[in-house]
Amino acid sequence: MKTVIGGIGGALVLAAGMAPFAATAQDGEALLAMEWDEIVEAARGGEVNVFMWGGADNINAYVSDYIGGLLADEYGITLNRVPLTDTAEAVNIVLGEVEAGAAEGAVDMIWINGENFRTMKQGDLAWCGYVEKLPNAELVDFDNPAIANDFGTPVEGCEVPWSRVQFAFAHDTARTEEPPRTIPDLLDWARANPGRFTYPAPPDFTGAAFVRHVFIHAAGGPETLIGPFDQAKFDEVAVKAWDILNDLEPSLWREGRTYPTSITQLQQMFANREVDLFFTYDPAEVGTAVVNGIFPETAMSYGLEDGTLANTNYMVIPVNSPNKAAAMVLQNLLLSGEAQLEKAQPDVWGAATVIEPDRASDEVQAGFAALERHPSVVAIEELGQAALPELQADWTQAIEDGWIENVGN
Repeated sequence: MKTVIGGIGGALVLAAGMAPFAATAQDGEALLAMEWDEIVEAARGGEVNVFMWGGADNINAYVSDYIGGLLADEYGITLNRVPLTDTAEAVNIVLGEVEAGAAEGAVDMIWINGENFRTMKQGDLAWCGYVEKLPNAELVDFDNPAIANDFGTPVEGCEVPWSRVQFAFAHDTARTEEPPRTIPDLLDWARANPGRFTYPAPPDFTGAAFVRHVFIHAAGGPETLIGPFDQAKFDEVAVKAWDILNDLEPSLWREGRTYPTSITQLQQMFANREVDLFFTYDPAEVGTAVVNGIFPETAMSYGLEDGTLANTNYMVIPVNSPNKAAAMVLQNLLLSGEAQLEKAQPDVWGAATVIEPDRASDEVQAGFAALERHPSVVAIEELGQAALPELQADWTQAIEDGWIENVGN
């Protein structure tokens, strides 16, 4: 995801084929004064336009078919899923509409986190203060710092959590028996196996996360990078990080003359045996790829001994959403125990839940207890033992921009 605002024309093209939005944006203050049953009735028979990364077929199917089916059957609400390659495209649409003075917009909800959320919150582009209205919000522990803060930005009722993820690597045990399990080992492995490793070029979200792992390694650990951005500290660490990544370049796929442009391309390269290592913010993706025949059954995800980044992702409602009531109904559905359990199924998505299962029904609790992890997916408990905190958005943006200027060029 990218925070830099600019070039909204391409994003507008993505929205062109969607159903027309309501003539008048719903009054947020009026909705906040309603009871939940009244909000549901206000939403009934309407629509909700959800802008989200569209690079995973199983996630798209879960949202369009499972969630969209429930919305239609139970509330008569039509879910329009608008695929994105970069979340900033949706943020740009909202920003352009608000700057133009448009009271009503094209976007009702965005799958988001990190600097994109910070941009929306700081720019008063996010609708806030409604979360406590959602009945299923009671299933979430909003006092948990991992949920209450989005890459260091306090959530403060301006977005609703959807899933939790942690960065993981993957290898094919049939051709790489012992993969590197620390960042220093990975750098050595890449040099010893030229052409067999690469990473997507930032601003690709997952590629930028790999760069952050190297930056944290150059800093000697995350401790000195936690908290507000420190330019002097950044400059000190950046010299080391860019040297590491530039020195690595000749050992990369195609000698670093070009990089994959997306995590989807890297997934295909791993599937085609062009590279020997893959990584993802969603370890369950490896199991799904095996089930779908994209990866071989010998593919296995794993964590790093020196830790990998973990975070929560969210759904945000723009301040000029024309269908706020329908968006609230959708968010409440996404938080339901049943929807979170379905999302956690290995053959559906395998995503880690954001609710506390013991707050849900006995049936949902039993469902979570009975979940079986796909054998190609590393255990969440194992990953969690070495979870690294995400850096605040100023850090992540500076690292991304620094890579583009000092390595990518």
